[in-house]
Amino acid sequence: MSDLITPIIMPKWGLSMQEGTLSEWHVEEGTEISPGDEIMDVETDKIANVVEAADGGLLRRRVGQEGEVYPVRALLGVMAPESVSDAEIDAYISAFEVPEVEEEEDTGPAYEFADLPIGRVRYAERKGDGVPVLLIHGFGGDLDNWLFNIDAIAEAAPVYAIDLPGHGQSIKAVDNPGLQAMTDAVLAFMDHAEIDKAHLVGHSMGGLISGRIASDHGGRVASLTLICSAGLGEEINRDYLDGFVAAATRRELKPKLQHLFADQSLVNRAMVDDLLKYKRLDGVQSFLEGLNASLFSDGKQTESIAGALEAADLPCQVIWGAEDAVIPQTHAGAIASARVTVVDAAGHMVQMEQAAKVNDLIRDLL
Repeated sequence: MSDLITPIIMPKWGLSMQEGTLSEWHVEEGTEISPGDEIMDVETDKIANVVEAADGGLLRRRVGQEGEVYPVRALLGVMAPESVSDAEIDAYISAFEVPEVEEEEDTGPAYEFADLPIGRVRYAERKGDGVPVLLIHGFGGDLDNWLFNIDAIAEAAPVYAIDLPGHGQSIKAVDNPGLQAMTDAVLAFMDHAEIDKAHLVGHSMGGLISGRIASDHGGRVASLTLICSAGLGEEINRDYLDGFVAAATRRELKPKLQHLFADQSLVNRAMVDDLLKYKRLDGVQSFLEGLNASLFSDGKQTESIAGALEAADLPCQVIWGAEDAVIPQTHAGAIASARVTVVDAAGHMVQMEQAAKVNDLIRDLL
C-alpha cells in the first residue's frame, strides 16, 4: 500500500460522539487541499460544524456520500499525489478498516467528577506538560461548549474543562447562585486538581468568572482569554436571557438559541432537545432564575471586571464574534491593555463557529 496516501476520516468531537452525518462536501475531486481548508460539513447529535483539513494534498477520491451517517474514524476521502495509481487508491479504500472507538478513548478528553464543598462537578481532562488551561463555559452552557477546542488546545498544554455548578452534569442544588458561588467553585476545583496556576479561558459568564478570579487571586492566573465576555459593559440581550430561562418547549427555546450563532442553522433539533432535558432536571429552573437575577438584573449586567483587569499585570486577550447578538461587540475594547480580536462570520458562540481561529489565538497567548 502506498505510504503517499492520506485518509480523510470522520472527526471525533468530544468523548460522547460516536457518529456523524456528512452534510455537504466543500471540495471536488482533483482539488489541491491545504491544511486548514474547509472541506466538508458534519452534523452530530450536538451541533453541525465545518471540518477543516488536518493535512494537505490532492483530493483523489470522495468516499463519503452527502447525507449519509458514518461512525467516528470512518474513511470519507483519500488524498494522494498523481503518481499514486487509481488501482492503489481502490486497494486502500477496500482494505481500510474503521478502528474501534473504545480502543481510542484515551486519546480524547475523559469525563470525570470532583467532589467539592459546593457538591459534585463534572470535568474533562487532557493531560500534558506545562501550566494547564482551564476552560469555563457561559450561562446555561456546559463543558461540551468546548467540543471543538479541547483537543486543539491540548497540543500546547494540559487542558481542563468543567461543568459549573447548576450546569451540565454538575450539582443542581446551589444556595445563593451568583458570581461568588461560581468563582469559589472554580477555585475549589483548581485545588482539587492540584492546579496552582492556570491559563483561564472564559466564555460569556465564564469570562466574568475568569476575570474576577484574575483580579482577586492574580497569583493563580497565568493568562486570561475572554471570549464574548460578560463583565465588560452593562448592555446584554434581555430577550435572550429571559427567554432562555423561561422557555419550556422546543418552539419557545429554538428561536432563543438562534441568538447564539451567526449561522442559525447550527441550532439543530438535537441541541434544542438536549437543553430542554437539562432545563427539566430538578433544581435547574430555580437555579437559572436565581443566577439570571443575580448577574443580569433588569436586563443589565450587574458585575464589572474591566477596571480591575486594566490595572492587573497579566497577559490578557479578548476575542469576540463580529455578529454577537447577546453581548455587544463594542464591549471588546473595554480593557485597553488587552489584545483584541474580532472574528468575522461568528456570533456569541465564536469558539464553536470559528474554532480554528479561536484555538490559534489561545495557543498564541500560551
